[in-house]
Amino acid sequence: MDLKRGRLVFVTGQLAQDALAQALAECGAGFEGTIAPLRIKVAALMTTDYITSTLKLPPCDAVYLPGLSQANTRALSETFGVPFAKGPKDLRDLPAFFGQEGEGYRPDGEHALTILAEINDAFRLTDDEILSAAERYRLSGADVIDLGCSPENRLEDAGRIVALLKRRGFRVSVDTFGEGEALSADAAGAELLLSLNSSNMHLAGRLRSAVPVIVPDQGGGLPSLYRNIAEAGRRGAARVIADPVLDPIHFGFAASIRRYAEAREALPGVDMLMGVGNLTELTEADSAGVNAVLLGIMSELGIRYALTTEVAAWARGSVRELDCGRRMMHHAARRSTIPKGFDDRLVTTRDTKVTHPSETELLRMQGRITDRNFRIETDGESIFVFNSERFEKGTDIRKIFPRLGVDGDASHAFYLGRELTKADLARRLGKKYIQGEPLHWGYLTWSEEEDGGHARARRRPGGSRREPAGRGTAGRS
Repeated sequence: MDLKRGRLVFVTGQLAQDALAQALAECGAGFEGTIAPLRIKVAALMTTDYITSTLKLPPCDAVYLPGLSQANTRALSETFGVPFAKGPKDLRDLPAFFGQEGEGYRPDGEHALTILAEINDAFRLTDDEILSAAERYRLSGADVIDLGCSPENRLEDAGRIVALLKRRGFRVSVDTFGEGEALSADAAGAELLLSLNSSNMHLAGRLRSAVPVIVPDQGGGLPSLYRNIAEAGRRGAARVIADPVLDPIHFGFAASIRRYAEAREALPGVDMLMGVGNLTELTEADSAGVNAVLLGIMSELGIRYALTTEVAAWARGSVRELDCGRRMMHHAARRSTIPKGFDDRLVTTRDTKVTHPSETELLRMQGRITDRNFRIETDGESIFVFNSERFEKGTDIRKIFPRLGVDGDASHAFYLGRELTKADLARRLGKKYIQGEPLHWGYLTWSEEEDGGHARARRRPGGSRREPAGRGTAGRS
């Protein structure tokens, strides 16, 4: 049964009733919504027993509780004989909640990109350190662990390390121009060899397991890439992967994007690889947006391999970002739509949908409050703290806090200080703030074990404690 259609009842408290009516009016057609306000002021505090004893339910197909409610929907469904569900934590999100965007999308769904995660300077690391890094990358969604070698410091036992990783169930590639490292890794079962050009092309005919990744000669451009691919075939390589090489910004970046597009036109049946780390590691900017753009380019050009690493502090998380984004791009490409509206995991420092109350709405809400528990809100410009006795507004939480008069209650002061800090972060970054709830940080909010390529898509439970009397609008349906 579709719980978002038909005759729906929305249970709420007294304070949120008007705002809920306005939100439902913005939801459009598709269902008949009836509001069932209970006498409790804060909807989030409704318990299963309270709802059971007080709710007078009209004929309906489903019942929605506020998203912050702790009531047991299964028990209520059995008691009333109709399905109970929870809506969004903020009632202003109801229009999006009842929209159709993202229907059928699974964050752990299909994709068409293989992620190679490079362990840089493997020669410096112990076996345990290599295994630990490989496992971290695998949990983040990497398909292949790439052993990064150094021209000046040979990985003498490359074959042994490849064998060690393979015994632990890892797929392995090796990134080297060194002949000894390449052949020992290949003999141990390495899946890919990065990279071959005219300087080491003689290895193409000697590889037993590794597929060679072919790159242009230094300064040779696409003509040398085409020559090297042809030469690899003549030397016996049954399959190759082409890498036109992504260059850093101001060192040929724009030209390298054009090179990828031209190579795809010239090599329609050849697999291609993009070393995205040349941009994420060498551009001092949050990597999520950079990876999203590169994923879009790879999706349009049919590039099926991406090599990345996580050395720079601002690029930590790049493997997970690629894993999230490859699924989003694949879903959008298959439906010939833009990558928007069904997966917000790459939006980390901001939020995709942010709604704020106005100062007028908050003043009206304060007029209905009869207790002294503080409610905290932000309209995106200012922070508001209010109860039945006072209404404070400002942008500097260090000035707001002393005006609240909570010096004698350490636990209450700690709670308000924490919530004010969250509200200030939300205001500055353009994020949604809900009192007592954690801020949303995109894929960083998701459990790493659950979000790595093979996983279920569930959020990590929030651990924040709400103020005993709760949030005035809460449960904001």
